[in-house]
Amino acid sequence: MSNVFYRSRKPYPVASHAEGVYIFDDSGKRYLDGSSGALVANIGHGRAAVADAMAAQARRLAFVHGSQFSSDVLEEYASRLAAFLKLPDFRFWAVSGGSEATESAIKLARQYHAERGETGRYRIVTRRPSYHGASLGALAASGMGARRELYTPLMNEAAWPKLAKPDPALSGEQDAERLRTLLEELGPDTVAAFMCEPVVGASDAALAPNTGYHAQIAEICREYGVLFIADEVMCGMGRCGEPLAVRLGREVTPDVVVLGKGLAAGYAPLAGLMASPAVHDTVMNGSGAFKHGFTYAGHPISVAAGLSVLDIVENEQLVEAANERGAQLLGGLQGLQAKYPQILEARGHGLLLGLVLGDPATGQAFETPGLGDRVAAAARARGLITYPGSGAVDGVRGDHLLLGPPLSITAAEVDEMLAGLDGALADTRG
Repeated sequence: MSNVFYRSRKPYPVASHAEGVYIFDDSGKRYLDGSSGALVANIGHGRAAVADAMAAQARRLAFVHGSQFSSDVLEEYASRLAAFLKLPDFRFWAVSGGSEATESAIKLARQYHAERGETGRYRIVTRRPSYHGASLGALAASGMGARRELYTPLMNEAAWPKLAKPDPALSGEQDAERLRTLLEELGPDTVAAFMCEPVVGASDAALAPNTGYHAQIAEICREYGVLFIADEVMCGMGRCGEPLAVRLGREVTPDVVVLGKGLAAGYAPLAGLMASPAVHDTVMNGSGAFKHGFTYAGHPISVAAGLSVLDIVENEQLVEAANERGAQLLGGLQGLQAKYPQILEARGHGLLLGLVLGDPATGQAFETPGLGDRVAAAARARGLITYPGSGAVDGVRGDHLLLGPPLSITAAEVDEMLAGLDGALADTRG
């Protein structure tokens, strides 16, 4: 009997080791990690340089509490990260995971307005569908019915209004104007922030608005005194072919950027947020302290991992590689769409790509979801890991497959991914 509390009753193979884009289980089977775990392993597996940096940091300084000390490695990383993201005056708040980072952003938005005397601003507007994390506040902010339904009695639903997801039929500016309408309905002086994923991840694979959306969102937020929070936990750090996905197509600077996953690329738990000078200074020149914190925030070993990962991303030009290999993969997915009519759409940016699956007879989602899971299972049997999902249409209907291999993937490995998907789609046809 195992003493592990697993996430479900399904059997879990035991991973023994990993290298590059491949994971090996204890039976010797090899899997191509076509989803980087959960779009985490951005630089691939088995990077000795990252392990060495973590070990060196552990020997020098393993832990200090953030309420008592800073560290050289945290100061260096914050500076390097701000430069990489082209947010030179922003401040980095470090935590351990994306849900913690989202919780931090929510609390920061609330405190920012309270420091300004606008204590009536408490609402966080997000979209449906969306996914911002598993902790209670992050889950309340999320627009994924299946994940949050059980816990809704614990939420003040009035605090978490939802905007419709991006509509590809509208121009970016028209699409964004729906936020203005919602703010007027809610009373803008009750709203603290609008938070969205610039390119959607788990809840609606690789959905993105048209160009101009985020710039108009930022303008509307400024007009109404609402903070604009970009949740880049999954789509940031070069994953979409830009350091920040919110800047795809146009220069946009949110008030707060939430980061995770690719920061330390799976080598250590690391996430955080970048806060604008105005947000940071309002708190520090007001009460003088962010009323929030976590034990392992700014953990030196995790930050050392993040610094080493950033070295690799920059030195190997992995942001540019995401565009090149992403174009190859998207082209291959579009080829599969022409071959398999159950693929309704192939979309995405860089190496955050998605297949929308459905009924070829109607061009709509199947009434009963499950195709995404079946395709993912068939791909796994062939040695390819993908990230299936459902519920994007109405919380129940809608099947999709999210694809996001390491940014270090080679052209030959992209071809191997496509061959695995081709086989899996053939296995589940009809």
